[in-house]
Amino acid sequence: MQELDESLPIFKVERVQLQFSISSNFVAAQVANNVLVLALSTGRILRIDLDSPSDIDDIDLPKKITEVGLIRRMFLDPSASHLIITTTLGENYYLHTQSRQPKPLSRLKGVGIESIAWNPSVPTASTREILVGAVDGNVYEDYIEPSSEFYRSQEKYLKAVYKVPEGPVSGIWVDLIPGRADTRRVLIASPNKLLHFTGRIGRHGSEGSASIYTKLFEAEAPTLHEVNRNSQSTPSALVISPDPPETPSTENENEERAYAWLSAQGVLHGRLQTTTTSASLGSTVFNNSKMISRSEIPASENAMGRKKPTKDPITGLALSQWHVLCLVEGRIVALQRLDERVVYDQVVLEPGESAIALLADQKKNTYWLFTSQDIFEVVVTDEDRDVWKVMLQKQQFGLASRYAKTPSQKDAVAMASGDYLIGRGQYLEAANVYGKSSRPFEQVALTFIDHGEQDALRRYLLTKIATYKKSSLMQRTMIATWLVEIFMSKLNSLDDIITTKAQLTENTNTAETKDELAAIRKEFEEFVTKYKTDLDKQTTYELISSHGRERELLSYATAIDDYNYILSYWVQRERWSESLVVLTKQDDPTIFYKYSSVLIAHTAPDLISILMRHPDLDPIKLIPALLTYTHTHPDVPLEKNQAVRYLLFYINTLQSQVSAIHNALISIYASHPTPSESALLSYLSTHSLANPPPYDTDFAFRLCIQHSRVQSAVLIYTSMGSFASAVDLALKHNEIDLASSVADRPAAASEAPLRKRLWLAVAKKVISQQGTGSIKTAIDLLKRCDLLRIEDLIPFFPDFVTIDSFKAEICNALESYSRSIATLEAEMDASALTAENVKTDIKQLDRRYAIVEPGERCRVCELPLLSRQFFVFPSCQHGFHSDCLGKKVVEGSGLTVRSRIRELQALIGRGGRREKEGRELDALVAGQCILCGDLAIKGIEEPFVSEADDGEEWVI
Repeated sequence: MQELDESLPIFKVERVQLQFSISSNFVAAQVANNVLVLALSTGRILRIDLDSPSDIDDIDLPKKITEVGLIRRMFLDPSASHLIITTTLGENYYLHTQSRQPKPLSRLKGVGIESIAWNPSVPTASTREILVGAVDGNVYEDYIEPSSEFYRSQEKYLKAVYKVPEGPVSGIWVDLIPGRADTRRVLIASPNKLLHFTGRIGRHGSEGSASIYTKLFEAEAPTLHEVNRNSQSTPSALVISPDPPETPSTENENEERAYAWLSAQGVLHGRLQTTTTSASLGSTVFNNSKMISRSEIPASENAMGRKKPTKDPITGLALSQWHVLCLVEGRIVALQRLDERVVYDQVVLEPGESAIALLADQKKNTYWLFTSQDIFEVVVTDEDRDVWKVMLQKQQFGLASRYAKTPSQKDAVAMASGDYLIGRGQYLEAANVYGKSSRPFEQVALTFIDHGEQDALRRYLLTKIATYKKSSLMQRTMIATWLVEIFMSKLNSLDDIITTKAQLTENTNTAETKDELAAIRKEFEEFVTKYKTDLDKQTTYELISSHGRERELLSYATAIDDYNYILSYWVQRERWSESLVVLTKQDDPTIFYKYSSVLIAHTAPDLISILMRHPDLDPIKLIPALLTYTHTHPDVPLEKNQAVRYLLFYINTLQSQVSAIHNALISIYASHPTPSESALLSYLSTHSLANPPPYDTDFAFRLCIQHSRVQSAVLIYTSMGSFASAVDLALKHNEIDLASSVADRPAAASEAPLRKRLWLAVAKKVISQQGTGSIKTAIDLLKRCDLLRIEDLIPFFPDFVTIDSFKAEICNALESYSRSIATLEAEMDASALTAENVKTDIKQLDRRYAIVEPGERCRVCELPLLSRQFFVFPSCQHGFHSDCLGKKVVEGSGLTVRSRIRELQALIGRGGRREKEGRELDALVAGQCILCGDLAIKGIEEPFVSEADDGEEWVI
């Protein structure tokens, strides 16, 4: 906030330049809600909206002034909606803001109106219930509802509700009491009495049907403030402070108004309090009011600069938010309401000139002085600039801080407030105030240290650190570190108190100290959370550790998200559930790798669930923990093994192809004490189909051999295509069925020798194991493999085995051989016959010929065939020039034939004896007719019209 310019005066009187000319004097004036109403001596009324001053309503009374008299006074409600006009002859008129025709108030005819109390409710189309103070001391209740009909009465009712014993009712005011809708406060002023009423109003039927104030005046006795009557007639008035100015905050919503009563003794002013009970409200208001006597207002000076010997009475009065404005001896004098100090004294009127009225706009907080010829505005600038000083002198520091606007003002209030609180021994309160002031840091800190007020010092440092900007790193770090030390000392002292009390007396109640300990711990946790960036990590750890405060160490580590320390703390205490909670809150991979080994040993299922929610982790770095778990939990079934669960998640769900992960799973499967190989076989069966497999086959085979997983080892051999090795391994471990299943694996026709060799190995093993009883088994083998014959198995039988045991099989074999020999003989006879037929065809070829007619033409170029070397095909009688035929063959043949033809043509073109090349070239070129052979078939997809042909020739 910028510093305010205090050299400018708070008040300044400025003459208003009228934008119109007037032909007569002003006799009355009113202002409200930025609307100015002027009454002229001619009976005219000018209504001016100050927001658009060029737009003036010129209004005349219904009758001439000779009939109704001069306008004596006017009364305008705060919203500028309703205007009441009273004349010297007792005629009263009402004018609504939307009308330009005053209406006579017949019920008030003859009543000299001196004051009006408008209804405190929001503006409405009617005035609702208003109180009218008369010259004769009567107070009337009236209800005016405007009507467009001229002769219709404007008033619903008029009733006299109270009578002031002496003098006119110079002022009257009604307001609401907050929180009590049917309660009203009424102030009635006369020249020497001020009456304060508070009570409930009456409600009878519909609004405007009957008086509501009668009940109040009949039931309540007023609180009276009276002054001595003056023998001379002195002005009297009752004024109320304007509405609080509109501000963004809500501080002014319930702010109490001020009042001022002008009497012969001076000006009585005070606040219209609303917080006291109704019975004592008037007494409270008057008891807290102060009188400004006429003598306190400086006397006027004459032309020589001397004080006048006599003082004229105050003739005008108005209230601003903080000042009393008095019109005295042609001067505007402003006094501060709080200390009654004169802050402004300015001569405005010329000698002998009198004023009509000094008025305040209740809504807009503007102030006006009217004479018969001129209008003056009292301009207010920063009226509350000195309020904080007055409040500070009265030691009302809360209000002083509220009205202090600039940083320097707020700082002055804070320092004064702190000094005051220190003097009263209120150190904690002083700490809060000092923390927001510019009082030297070391001075305040030493003050609290000298008085042994560690709690106040802690409060001061907490308040002070909040005032430093983030850029003040050194100051914030220093204060934050000091606060850690203070917190630790306080916690230790509270622990010592609790321990000491418990040791002295078993029945000692330490609940209060424990509550304080819990509160300080919570305060420390909030502190480190808020100011963790201002604390040096290593220094803070060492400082808290030096006090042995493990719980606070944990709180600090939690605040700075030091999960490494927190996990170490809980792991050391074997608090596994707390450790897992911390683990779930962080996502640093190194923390997972570091603590997985110890956590998986004690809470494996939960840890694996957490790890599975972090697919970004490197599973290779978790393999040591998984293998450690497997070794320390050998009795856990594979289906419940958490290491297997995690590895399968990575392999099946995340489709990992990392060999280390697959090797780890194979290692767990192979080394598990269960005799069943189903899990390992299932895994190998699924993944052995890949090429290459995702695991290290050598490593997997060695593990299977090491842990006697024969079936799995055989499966690995089989997946590698090493069927012979697989069969040998199975037979080595007497797994006959396994070896047999492997021997059947080579199913292709080209693999028949291998398959037979594998079955022979199986048969040899079976026969050698069973000896003489192996004949039946050997016969079964013959049935299982169609490649085996009895003669293949005879060498494996012992020498003493008799042939009778398998005579039938031998006979069947001999019969099979006989059938094979017969089949071969038939095939040889068919081959001999075919050879004879071929020889006959060759002899017939020597006698084949073709007749070429003299006019025969080449089927390619259409030139005479006999004009140069040519070829004729006897089977179809088509003839071609040799070069034309060669060209067509080259165009229609493949790349290989085309290249060979060109190569042979080049060799023959070089000269010399080239009979072999010539025969080969003739065979390639004249192998078949180009119109009847393969070239004709290949050209079936070629279009009739090529790009080289003239398309016009084909037009029909």
